[in-house]
Amino acid sequence: MIKNRTTLKPTFKDAIPQIIASCIIHCIVIQGGINMAYSTVLNNGLQKAEGKLRISKDQESWIASLVTISLPIGSLLTGPLMDKFGRKSICLLTCIPASISWILILLSNSISTIYAGRVIAGASAGLSTVGLVYVSEITHPQLRAMLLCLNSVFVSLGILITCCLAVWLRWDTMAAVFLVLNCCVFLALFIVPESPYWLMCFSNGMLNENSTGRAEKSLKWLNRREIIYEQEYARIKEISSTRVMNAESSKTLLQSINLFYKELMLPTVYKPMCILFFLLLLQQLSGAYVVIFYAISVFKEIGGTFGAGLDAYGALVMLGVIRFIMSILTAYFSKRYGRRVLCISSGLGMTFSMFFSAMYMYLTSSCDENGTVKQTMANQKWLLLVIVLFYVCTSSLGFVVIPWTLIGELLPISVRGTGSGLMVSLAYIMMFGVIKSYPYAIEGMGGQGIFFFFSFTSLLGTSFVYFFLPETLGRTFTEIEQYFTTNRKTRSC
Repeated sequence: MIKNRTTLKPTFKDAIPQIIASCIIHCIVIQGGINMAYSTVLNNGLQKAEGKLRISKDQESWIASLVTISLPIGSLLTGPLMDKFGRKSICLLTCIPASISWILILLSNSISTIYAGRVIAGASAGLSTVGLVYVSEITHPQLRAMLLCLNSVFVSLGILITCCLAVWLRWDTMAAVFLVLNCCVFLALFIVPESPYWLMCFSNGMLNENSTGRAEKSLKWLNRREIIYEQEYARIKEISSTRVMNAESSKTLLQSINLFYKELMLPTVYKPMCILFFLLLLQQLSGAYVVIFYAISVFKEIGGTFGAGLDAYGALVMLGVIRFIMSILTAYFSKRYGRRVLCISSGLGMTFSMFFSAMYMYLTSSCDENGTVKQTMANQKWLLLVIVLFYVCTSSLGFVVIPWTLIGELLPISVRGTGSGLMVSLAYIMMFGVIKSYPYAIEGMGGQGIFFFFSFTSLLGTSFVYFFLPETLGRTFTEIEQYFTTNRKTRSC
């Protein structure tokens, strides 16, 4: 019955309100992209600083990784908070700690103040998980894949903004710019409506007059054509009538936790959570985020200068541009080809680019030690830069983007709030471990050893996607849940 309702595809005109709402909500993750790229800018600036702000290698790793260790705090809180107070309200809340973090960094006169700012920035980024849930709930099934991928577009936009500003501005001036940007995002969020799913499934009693009226108003804002509005309203009403969601929001924390663990035993919950966990683990181990957090250090490791006046900062801008362009293409391709094709293509590209980078560095170092062809290899540093940037390009096509969007799709609505917070928390705990250990790993294994490891884990990730990840393109939430309740040999929903 639900499947029949989805046969009517929205036109571009129909999609405009949902595109606007999604873009505004995704603006909260611009700060996440800024925090990633700002790590390398801040560390490089503080290495040249005088007095109390001059940092050691250990402090460098803490500045880069602290933003990830506090992310799980925000992610774990965002689940119960978004179920209790609404998706839009928590999007607004996200901007407050983000502003505080930039104020602390802007006014810092010691490393401890910078540490505090980075911790608060991480907690704020963890709260931004709510954006994925909001977008997954307000978008039509035919548009959901593309609009969820915009999350990565806006993260990439944050990275690009940071990379470009780093060429001209000091790290403290950049903090002031980012504070103003965050305040503008806060004001823009008042334009969008609350999630109709939340209003009918969680808000103040099931289907009472107030919540139903607000849900209808929200749906009409998002779906201007009457026939699409009616099909979306019928779908949400059917889901809300089969689950007692709203009661959960009034339970105690202990009762909510107990209910979550009972839900966790259902195949519709534990199966997608297992898939997401291993996908996120392999994503982190593939090194995609290391290249962003330590971009300048990575570019210095592979040569530092690449001819024609191109240095590490110029390469940083190229990284930002490539990441941004590829995230836009991923949003388009995900609507056309789906998740599996993009992830497999991305993983293969990452595998080969890291392998060739490692082989290049290995052969170069071998030649240098023997005193032969040293000058020839030195003149070809640009080739290694091209291979590393190709790795950035292919990772942005799928592995950096898709796992995050799947959190909003694979988890059933009954645990989407808490479950998404939990999965993002686990992902960032793993990210913290990888980011914190990178300076020591590069010292112990060398550049080629690290790149060989990234190649191997990228291949593992590609294999995992091929064997275990189902396709979700164009499927309703009900159809995705049904996939996990049946013993299917096919990997498409």
